[in-house]
Amino acid sequence: MSTSSAAPRRTPLPSEQEPPAPRATALEPARGATLHALPGVAAPPGADAFFDAQPTPRSGLPDPAPLVTNLARCVVEILVGAREIEQLARWVTDDVYRHLVKRVVLATRARAARGTSAVRPSFSVGTVVISEPADGVVEAVVVMHGRVRSRAVAIRLEGLDRRWRATAINVL
Repeated sequence: MSTSSAAPRRTPLPSEQEPPAPRATALEPARGATLHALPGVAAPPGADAFFDAQPTPRSGLPDPAPLVTNLARCVVEILVGAREIEQLARWVTDDVYRHLVKRVVLATRARAARGTSAVRPSFSVGTVVISEPADGVVEAVVVMHGRVRSRAVAIRLEGLDRRWRATAINVL
């Protein structure tokens, strides 16, 4: 009978083992996969410019005169409380919308302090001056005449995504 003396097999300690190969999970993509859809991962350079509102040349846009006149009328009605600001959201940029919301809040507080309610104003559209300082950009001033006072509404329109959007509105 022959006996062989084999040395006992030694198992390596966890610190001596090679790390396991990384596995793809639901939150981590496999190697070579793109990271665009993962939360917290930056988009590639230029992606914002590709997906942001695209400028449109003047030749691809309608006549701005009716929009300028209607925007001026709507802005004055919004400021006196006769129209909801949400009706204007499609035609203005986010910055203009936020600015108008602040003005509406101040006007509402002033009416509440005076104890008056919102009344639809009777304005007539006066002079409309439109200039085009650059391709796809219109700057206009609309004078609105009321019973007691006249107001000038300055509007800057820019052609974005094949339609006009107001990027600045000031009521004087």
